[in-house]
Amino acid sequence: MWSIMSNPEQQPALPSRAAHEAAELDAGNGYEAVVPHWFYCKVTGGRERWLPFSVQDSERLEEAHSAGKDKADVVVPTSGGRYDVHLKQRQCLAVFWEEEVSEVRRCTWFYKGDKDNKYVPYSESFSEELEEAYMVAVTLDEWKKKLESPNREVIILHNPKLMVHYQPVATSDDWGSTPTEQGRPRTVKRGVENIAAEIPNGEPLQIDHLVFVVHGIGPACDIRFRSIVQCVNDFRSVSLSMLQTHFKKAQEQEQIGRVEFLPVNWHSSLHSTGVDVDLERITLPSISRLRHFINDTILDAFFYNSSTYCQTIVDTVASEMNRLYLLFLQRNPDFKGGVSIAGHSLGSLILFDLLTNQKAAPEDEHSREGTEATSSIRGAEEVSEILKKLDLSEYCPAFEKEKIDGEALFLCREKNLEEMGIPLGPRMKLLHYISSRKEMQDTKELSAAGQHSSRDSPYPDVSLGQVSANYPQLLYKPTIFFAFGSPIGMFLTVRGVKRINPDYSLPTCKGFFNIFHPFDPVAYRIEPMIIPDLEFEPMLLPHHKGRKRMHLELKEGLTRMSVDLKNNLLGSLRVAWQSFTRAPLAAVEGASSEGEAETEASAEKQPDPKPEEAPAPSKEDPSLINVGKLNGGNRIDYVLQEKPIESFNEYLFALQGHLCYWESEDTVLLVLKEIYQTIGVTLDQPLPGSQ
Repeated sequence: MWSIMSNPEQQPALPSRAAHEAAELDAGNGYEAVVPHWFYCKVTGGRERWLPFSVQDSERLEEAHSAGKDKADVVVPTSGGRYDVHLKQRQCLAVFWEEEVSEVRRCTWFYKGDKDNKYVPYSESFSEELEEAYMVAVTLDEWKKKLESPNREVIILHNPKLMVHYQPVATSDDWGSTPTEQGRPRTVKRGVENIAAEIPNGEPLQIDHLVFVVHGIGPACDIRFRSIVQCVNDFRSVSLSMLQTHFKKAQEQEQIGRVEFLPVNWHSSLHSTGVDVDLERITLPSISRLRHFINDTILDAFFYNSSTYCQTIVDTVASEMNRLYLLFLQRNPDFKGGVSIAGHSLGSLILFDLLTNQKAAPEDEHSREGTEATSSIRGAEEVSEILKKLDLSEYCPAFEKEKIDGEALFLCREKNLEEMGIPLGPRMKLLHYISSRKEMQDTKELSAAGQHSSRDSPYPDVSLGQVSANYPQLLYKPTIFFAFGSPIGMFLTVRGVKRINPDYSLPTCKGFFNIFHPFDPVAYRIEPMIIPDLEFEPMLLPHHKGRKRMHLELKEGLTRMSVDLKNNLLGSLRVAWQSFTRAPLAAVEGASSEGEAETEASAEKQPDPKPEEAPAPSKEDPSLINVGKLNGGNRIDYVLQEKPIESFNEYLFALQGHLCYWESEDTVLLVLKEIYQTIGVTLDQPLPGSQ
């Protein structure tokens, strides 16, 4: 309990009594209650950072608090529905991924931290006592109040603009005196508006499209060694900024809301199989940090080329995307938009292999919707027949309760069956049956596809050389597949696929964009594999501010200037040479015919100067080059514009080039442009050079 003293010699007085007197004077003395704002605490590297909720989320939390809902276990969705705040426990939990639980606080009073000068909120109970003391000081106009705590901390309210917090010194004198203004004081502020906090307004409630993002090798995804969750958070933040600047008209007309990006993590599942323990036993003790880094990151590419671990990876990626999709629909029942997928580095190759092994539904969408009831009944019958065949009919009620039909049964994994209460023995029977049926079906399809491709097409199948695995099916048809810094082209070439059939398209996904930085050492092109006989540059990704970067324009200008100078110089040399080799006077006619012949011969032998290199003829619009059906006839390869500092040394910025996509406005803008084009929404102003 804190006590208030007008000066150190006076006896403490209870704040509640003074507050009762102040309450009567409240209306006439200019006191206004402080407006609270809700914060949450993030712990990174052992350091706490208090971050404000958006204005929208804070108002929603305050509304629930004011209604007394914090006395019950009420859950308030925040951050676009990606987090849930349990009001009673004052905890914030991630919905779609695993993350440390964050403390939540209703904040009114703050003090400046010692290390980074960031303001830190006081606890809710202490803030209430401070507010009570402040109200007394304002209404009674009695300042220079001291609040003393049992742990010897002192806060002095000098005036409404100056309030300081003194921490107790480590040593005290022999008399055990009360601490005075000793040590380094902390600045105290009342109300969030006085601490210059950057408070976002909030995200649009309407979600137009969902994008799953799959990471590459290792647990870290950028140069700052951040996780896929943190990197996708940056990507999402940039997308919200790009929507406000480039889709402002559509937002004002309420045509669009936003695009949701959700991370897909497969690295932790792979390394929880016990493989790290096996690697540790055989790893040499020297240069331990480098070896640990290699084991944890680079070996992921080798794991993917192992049939054992490839199966683990594709199962994890597909099941996680299916889980996130169902959970997203459960939390957003009104969602009517499409779903796209994006992969970085090795993640793009995993998605490409998954997409090449998806099975396109033979019937169209409308007929499938019309026969949904019939197919569900037939699926239930199939499950009962399967269970009867395996002498497991007693478990039919469990499958009927979970509404599992024949199609859903073949998507089940051991964990799902265990959650349904199926014992170990029957689980093993079912899993063996599912696995054997999948292998038989895949073998038939592969053999049929191989015979067909070898008989009718000179192009190898894109699945040639893929690691032998049972590729799971996704519960949705992706609208577009985005690959960032992707090695797909290199892996296809190594597998023996030197050319891609121009008529080939992914079975369930009609859009494919290969986006890369020019210095990215991991990225490879796709288009030359479709049209190997034609040399052409990738599409230059327009700058998000609507023009080519200045240093690139300067480089092009200097190139044109050098060509012009070269042409002029060659023209001058040709004229000079002709004047030297031509006989100018009649007096030389008397020269020997032999000398004349030699002169003429030497003139003939002299190679003609190269014809003037006129400016390159106008080339065909690069966006109109037909590169097959892999992206619906549109261009596939898109290259970012390097920054001016990056152009000084390509090798120095190679690693940064591979990890730059998460905060690249140009990349995000292309993703948004292509997604919204599918629903007929375009940019406010078309970017020059865009397709």
